[in-house]
Parts: sequence; C-alpha cells; structure tokens
Amino acid sequence: MNHDGCPVLDALADYHRRDYANFCPPGHKQGRGTDQPVLDVLGADVFRSDLLATGGMDDRLSRGKVLEQAQELMADAVGADQAFFSTCGSSLSVKSAMMAVAAPDDVMLIGRDAHKSVIAGLTLTGIRPAWVRPRWDAELHLAHPPSPETFEQAFEDHPDAVGALVTSPSPYGTCSDLEGIAEVCHRRGKPLIVDEAWGAHLPFHDDLPTWAMDAGADVCVVSIHKMGAGFEQGSVFHLQGDLVDPVRLKQSADLLSTTSPNVLFFAAMDGWRRQMVRHGSELLGTALRLARSARGEIDGLPGFNVLEDRLVAKEASHDLDRLQIMIDTLDAGISGYQASDWLRAERAVNVGLSDHRRIVAQFTFADDKQSADRLVTALADLTRTSLPAPRSVVLPRPEDLELESVMTPREAFFAAQETVPAEQAPGRIAAEQLTPYPPGIPAILPGERITAGVVDYLRSGVAATMDVPDAADPAVRTIRVVRTA
Repeated sequence: MNHDGCPVLDALADYHRRDYANFCPPGHKQGRGTDQPVLDVLGADVFRSDLLATGGMDDRLSRGKVLEQAQELMADAVGADQAFFSTCGSSLSVKSAMMAVAAPDDVMLIGRDAHKSVIAGLTLTGIRPAWVRPRWDAELHLAHPPSPETFEQAFEDHPDAVGALVTSPSPYGTCSDLEGIAEVCHRRGKPLIVDEAWGAHLPFHDDLPTWAMDAGADVCVVSIHKMGAGFEQGSVFHLQGDLVDPVRLKQSADLLSTTSPNVLFFAAMDGWRRQMVRHGSELLGTALRLARSARGEIDGLPGFNVLEDRLVAKEASHDLDRLQIMIDTLDAGISGYQASDWLRAERAVNVGLSDHRRIVAQFTFADDKQSADRLVTALADLTRTSLPAPRSVVLPRPEDLELESVMTPREAFFAAQETVPAEQAPGRIAAEQLTPYPPGIPAILPGERITAGVVDYLRSGVAATMDVPDAADPAVRTIRVVRTA
C-alpha cells in the first residue's frame, strides 16, 4: 500500500479548508466559545481540530471511509490482517479482545502479571481465569514473564481453556517468548492474545524484541501513546489468522467504546504510522544508540546499577526492550520512590515507573542527546544528595504472592461485602483489587484468599509511599472482603 497519505489528517485539512458552519457537537464550535485562559494553556489548534468523526471528519454515512482507510494502512504497516483504532486506551482494547475469544464461564489462561485492565475484563465478562504464574526472582524481587512451558502445563491442567492471554513487554521492558507460547496455543487450535501495550514500536526495528504478530499472536493490543507518538488513550488492536472472528472482535469493541471518539486521537495515530513507515528504522536506531550510551553512563554512577544481562539470563525473561532503562537504587541507600520524587521535585525530571528499589527511564525516538544528558546529570546530582533512609518494605516470599483463587473476580466483585481492618483480612476472600501503581499489576484480586504476607507488603509499601489508588482505602488500613454467612 502507498503510505504517503494520512486519511485522517487529509480529512481534517479538507474540513478546515471548507470552513464549515457547525450546528452540532462539540459545543465549543472549534474553540470559538472556549474561555481565553483555557486557550492560553491548551492552544486554539486543539479545539480547532476537535470535531465529530461522523458528520465532521467524514459525512453522516462515513462514505469517505476515512477511518477505514487509516486502519487498513496501519494493518499493512505492521503486517497484520486488520487493525482497529480505539480512543479509550488499551484498557478497553484488551477487554474487547477477551470478549471476542471467550464467553461467560469460559476458561482462559492468563499470566498473573496481567495489568488491572485484564481483571476489569474478567469482572465485566464473567470469564474464568486459569492463572499462569510468572517466574519469581527472589533476589531482585521481580517477576519475569511466564514461560511457554508454564502455558503448556496450564493447558494440560485446563484442557477446556478457550485461549491464552500474556502481557509482553512488561512495564519493566521484559518480554515473553511469544513464539513459543503461540506454538503451544496453536498446536491446540487456541488463540493467543498479547497485551503488548508497551510494544507499539516493535515492528519498526530489527534490534527490538519480536513483534507479537511476527511471533504468531492472533490478537495484540498496543498503546500508541506509550512508545509511539499518539495522544494518551490512543490504542490499536491488531488481528491476524482465522482463530478469532473479526466481526465478533469489532462488535465487542463497539459494546465497550465511546460513541463520541476524539478525532485528534485518530489523527495522531494515523500520522505516527506514516512516520514509522518512512523513518521508523532510522529514528529507532538512533534512539537505541542513545539509550545504550545513557545506560553506560548511568551504570557508572555510584550506587546505581543498570539491569540488563541479568534480566535475560536463564530462567529470566526471553528478551528485553533496551529503550527501557531499569535502574536499581538499592546500593545508593534510597528507594525508587525517593529517587522518583527527588528527580521530579528538584530537577523537573519524570520517570515512568518506580518501586521499592528501582526506577525505569523510558527512551523513545523523541529523545535526543540533550534530553539524555539531562537525565544523566540529574541522576548524578541525586548520587551527591543525602536523603533520609527509606522506609523498609516487607518483601513477601513468592508463595505469599501466589494467592489462592476461591471465587472468580466477577463473583467476588458482585458478592455481599464488608470492610474489615487490614490485620483481620488474612484468610478472607478479597472483594476488591489492590494494585501498586505503576506498574498496575494487582497484588490482590477479587476472589483471592488474602495472606498476611501480601497485607504486610502493601501496608509497609504504602508507608514507604507506594501508591495503591484503586483500593477503597488507599492507605490500606482496611480492606473490602466478601461477607461471610
């Protein structure tokens, strides 16, 4: 296909050229009614290009097929059969994929390192999860992605499973052996869904981890805003093969998505696709070299250890996205939370992820030597700064995180509930999910039997400034549990 055009951007340009008079939403009328202080911050062009997708960007019957053409170009760019744009983030896209594969009470194999959006999908749909455990690194206190062998065993244990879902790359940049997992699924005629929210860039450079479609996935979900150049909430789910019904997938997305999609999201995704087809290999190659240089400089700073080879060693991850720089702060005597807070407050530098002993600095093709030098300089300044000793986080044993599933997430969410003091929660069945964020992987799911170890971990984590935003009590003084008879 010819990738020189951008159907959405071209339609927007035509819209501006014709200078329509609008007696339809949005009510700000392309910014004419927007308060000046708002325009001073957001800019007039944001409102000028905020218009209806149907009856604005395209006519009332979508006869221009603007969005359809943009999606076809996206699929062609990455080698998928079909692509679907979403303006509700990958959180919606992954739910759509789940609904396309499984019905209520169907069993699906799901990596327990899944994002909280997957748990929301289970709660909405009534799909029964068969959890596939990640590989725990007891020294680093890090979960490596599940292996093909664990999915093989899971299918042996649950032969009625209708498919599998795996998250790769993880928010830390670690990757599963997707080709091996796809082979396990396809040998049984079952589809593989990949939550590849952190991997939108992977198709466009050979030195990046294998793109899910190339590895044989049937559906993969990507967030264009994470490692691409889309707006927040811009997401695409890709489809290939004949194991997932494309009509069912599209209808599932329609059930969940908004009827008022933001055209700005479509335009950014459309433009990014053209940029990657034209210049992606060059841009990402430059970014990889920049990240490699920054990785070496950061690793040379006192107290900081950049994790790389350790993450792809035997029994660890299959691959690593080296645009994600994982920095261990343990030897510096500070927590990742402290490092993140200091960098933001004192040097106006934000990092994407922090935990009790790590931060992750995310590089993309948008970075340059100036931004890389700013990060390295800020980290160097941090090593010369005296911070209070971090609050201790009670780190659970792996078995303390492998909670027993007593009810499905849906059953527990809709069950009669009560709130109990956290110290009384062990042994009870959780009615809510409690998720350290980021990375957004729940420590406790609805339907799981709570252990003392995981409660101690969360409460000590909160005391050390861990964020658990989805808990009814974010301080984790109390926990919602299923009411006993």
